[in-house]
Amino acid sequence: MSAQQQVITIDDISADNAPAIYVAGGLGQFFDAVKAEVTGEVPDLTTRKGRERIASLAATVSKSKAAVEKPGRDYLRRLKEMPKVVEAELRDFVTKMDNLRDTTRQPLTDWEEAEQSRKDAHVDGIQAIKDLAVFEATPAAAHVAQVITDLELVEINDSWEEFLAEAAQVKDQTLSKLRTLHAERAKYEAEQAELTRLRLEKEARDKKDNEDRIAREAAEQATREAEARAQRDRDTEAQRVRDEQAAAEKRENDLKFQAAESERRAEQAKREQIEAEQRAEREQAAAAERQAAAVEQARQDEIARANAAADEILRQQQERQADVAHKSKILGEAKQALIGMNISEELAKAIVLKIARGEVPNVTIQF
Repeated sequence: MSAQQQVITIDDISADNAPAIYVAGGLGQFFDAVKAEVTGEVPDLTTRKGRERIASLAATVSKSKAAVEKPGRDYLRRLKEMPKVVEAELRDFVTKMDNLRDTTRQPLTDWEEAEQSRKDAHVDGIQAIKDLAVFEATPAAAHVAQVITDLELVEINDSWEEFLAEAAQVKDQTLSKLRTLHAERAKYEAEQAELTRLRLEKEARDKKDNEDRIAREAAEQATREAEARAQRDRDTEAQRVRDEQAAAEKRENDLKFQAAESERRAEQAKREQIEAEQRAEREQAAAAERQAAAVEQARQDEIARANAAADEILRQQQERQADVAHKSKILGEAKQALIGMNISEELAKAIVLKIARGEVPNVTIQF
């Protein structure tokens, strides 16, 4: 205990000297002083004055206790308020320093973000070139040819900066893949077209052969019927001749009539034969027309199938574009959510891209 503390009395305690008094062992001097005062005399309990003196000494102790306790309690309250003041001051200081740090670094941060955006644009461009060789379904040769044409128009120049060599290599590799695929699809489609042509030709030949057979059989049937009728006429004529020879005198007048009738029937048979031949020719011509119509219908059907295939390719391309837009939206929302957690846009974008590429184990993005 210092000499200054030893000469301070209870009445001298104030807010100024409280830090020096209210320390470990700092109040002992006041207790000792009060104790010495109240125990320095022994009042006589048998007298009223003595008893009043004891009560006065006890009151002195209470008064001295209050004189020490009240400034101490006030000092203690100030001590309890001090951490709040210090915390507020520190919080304000830290906030200002953080803002000053961020403001000081902002030009570098802006440059880093711009640099990363520039690199990302080149990386995305290279990936877009690679994606041209990726198809969800087997494409038509014409579609592949159009993709090749579009890719050939992509310029590889100094605008690619340090990615120039990689972009050129990826473009060459992608063109090589596309040209190989185009050759394969063109060969396959040509083979399919040839098979279709051969099938149609065979069907046409089979149909013509069947129609020719029907016409031939009809003509043969007509010939047989004409020959049968002629044979019957010949048989009838022979019988008539035999009958007339047996009764020449009786049927002399009928002979001329029978001869005329025979001639009429012969003419009729001839006309019927000519009509049968003409009918066979008409049927053959009709069969040829039906065959030509079938070939034309097959050609129209093939055109319709080709148009349908082209429409399907366009639909699939539109679906892919919609899927790319949807995924970009999902990735953008995921990035914004991370930014909302006080993660920088650069880091948020990097995290989302790594997750989307499957580079973060056990973590996926639901599209």
